[in-house]
Amino acid sequence: MKKILIIDDDKNLGDLLTQYLLKNEIEAHVATTPSKGFELIKKQKPDLLILDVMLPEKDGFEVCKEIRAKSAIYGLLPILMLTAHAEVDNRIVGLELGADDYLSKPFEPRELLARIQNILRRYGDEGNLRRIQSIAGLDADVLRREIKMDGVLLELTTMEYELLILFMKFPNRTFTRDELMNLLRGIDAELFSRAVDTLVSRLRHKLNDTSKKPRFIKTVWGRGYEFVGQRN
Repeated sequence: MKKILIIDDDKNLGDLLTQYLLKNEIEAHVATTPSKGFELIKKQKPDLLILDVMLPEKDGFEVCKEIRAKSAIYGLLPILMLTAHAEVDNRIVGLELGADDYLSKPFEPRELLARIQNILRRYGDEGNLRRIQSIAGLDADVLRREIKMDGVLLELTTMEYELLILFMKFPNRTFTRDELMNLLRGIDAELFSRAVDTLVSRLRHKLNDTSKKPRFIKTVWGRGYEFVGQRN
């Protein structure tokens, strides 16, 4: 049975989700504060975190940022963020910080379940590959969800990792911005297409790459992006 941690100060919502998810064979634990949430992450080792934005002590964006900055402690824990604010900018901030998906309140439990299953399926599929892919000086261990460049481990957010894996799987293929977000996010991908350029820019920076003389990611003007690295 998969295990999920919910960090939300709405105890009633937490109780309702716990009961609903259990009926769908998902064990859920609830923390009403970030400090308690961090304790439960270490103790319970959940398969996924549902994280509300509006929290006491610190907001969900700060919690997400801390988890991603301390991957050695918390691992690459999948994060689904919840918010009562539907603004696209808020959603983009969460995704850029490393969240895997974003859902606005109020929501239907069935939609939440679908998003949870989508994230868990994606992580499970990668884990089952159990192989290392090498291309252009990049070595990807999809079991550990790690990528090394010239032997050095890259510190990537979840979305940066997924984007780079996607590029490595399809070298010399041009992806439009809409295609990238649909492949990475799936549900509601069109809402986040504005974040693609920022995501690519941040990934390039971590790869010490440049758009003028790309080693890895080439900008195809008027179309999108292409991975130009060659297989080892």
